[in-house]
Amino acid sequence: MKNGKPAQGLAQEVGQKFHCDNCQANVTDGVRINCSHCPEFDLCTTCFSQGVELGSHKNDHPYRVVTRNHFSIYAEDWTADEELLLIDGLRQFGMGNWKDAAEHIGTKTKEQCEQHYLDVYVASSTWPLPADEIKPALPPPKKQSIKVLSSQPSNHEIAGYMPGRLEFETEWENDAEQVVKDMVITDDDTPEEQELKLTVLRIYNHKLDRRADRKQFIFDRGLLDYRKNQTKYPKEERELLAKTKVFAQMQTKADYDEFTTGLLNEHSLRQRIAQLQEWRRQGITTLKDGAQYEVERSQRLSRRSTTQRDSMHLLERLYKLAKPKASYDLLCDSEKQLCLELGISLRLYMMAKETLLAEYARTGCNS
Repeated sequence: MKNGKPAQGLAQEVGQKFHCDNCQANVTDGVRINCSHCPEFDLCTTCFSQGVELGSHKNDHPYRVVTRNHFSIYAEDWTADEELLLIDGLRQFGMGNWKDAAEHIGTKTKEQCEQHYLDVYVASSTWPLPADEIKPALPPPKKQSIKVLSSQPSNHEIAGYMPGRLEFETEWENDAEQVVKDMVITDDDTPEEQELKLTVLRIYNHKLDRRADRKQFIFDRGLLDYRKNQTKYPKEERELLAKTKVFAQMQTKADYDEFTTGLLNEHSLRQRIAQLQEWRRQGITTLKDGAQYEVERSQRLSRRSTTQRDSMHLLERLYKLAKPKASYDLLCDSEKQLCLELGISLRLYMMAKETLLAEYARTGCNS
């Protein structure tokens, strides 16, 4: 399915748009499946793979795979798709109707369309076919300096990142597409319905912008390398850095690194000043004596910790030893008589009694 869009100067989008006739997805810049049997019938790859049948279209009809052609053929500033749209527009609207042809292309003005046709087709020695000698060489493929990441735990399993697609398993506002996936704008919509749908689309586009900003933030700050970012800091410094993360979105990477480095240096200086003040209160006047003081201080703290553990163990042993023993006087006359008849010790009888009472309390009167 296709529809036109008028050109205004050098428009940024191609005027002819293609949409999937089943799900209405925009397939202009992607791969679309064009039915050779049904006129102007296109499907996206997802609907095609599911064998969609719509109206007179059947999934066994012959088809062709259509993609965008962004390379140049006869002029460097004209792509192959624009060449095809120019010929198709002149065939539909008539030779010399440069205004409608330009609207059909969407990226060229009527003056550009007329001049290009005169230069490439009319002025060629093989008119109406273009001359082969003016066909420029295809530009060499651009080398992309994209770092290929392997699917390692630091890049894929832990962060949920898919290097081959430059996407995350769970994106920001991951359910944003649920609101617009079934939306269809038709000519039968009332002005209020159209305004409501356009508002929903503006909200959706805003969510996409926020998603792109957060993804770009992760790429720019190098947060995908999990191991590289696991710098070991003391607990106090980790807590300090955690409080500064809110400022990362408002600063560049260089500014944020300079900001955190300054805070860590200030924290270190404060700790050093506090240490020197402690040494002065203890009467220490040289750095050598201060270093000796710190060594002895750490040894005292270690011994104190060991002493505390030993004290706890000793208290537990004393508590067990001081626990009152079972007394024969605690038994009633019938219990004493029972112990004598059965020939069991007091300790064994008390253990059996405690077990029976505990079982009775657990099961109640039903046992």
